[in-house]
Amino acid sequence: MAEHAHQHDSHGNTVAAWACVGLLMVAAFVMCLAVVLASVVVFVIGAVVAVIGLIVGKLLSLAGYGASRPSDPRVTSGVR
Repeated sequence: MAEHAHQHDSHGNTVAAWACVGLLMVAAFVMCLAVVLASVVVFVIGAVVAVIGLIVGKLLSLAGYGASRPSDPRVTSGVR
């Protein structure tokens, strides 16, 4: 059990993560609304918001607002 006792400071609670997830939630809502309204245009708008959310999250992470990677490569070796 001690081998799994890694220090996780943020658990993903970063500005980059919150911005990305927030925009993805808005996009999901818009796309769900588009299905109810049977509107392709509204669905495409939701899809564009989703792509923007992913880009914003990545850009904020690159700008230093994301979580830093652990110094121990064994922690993330299976994730890549």
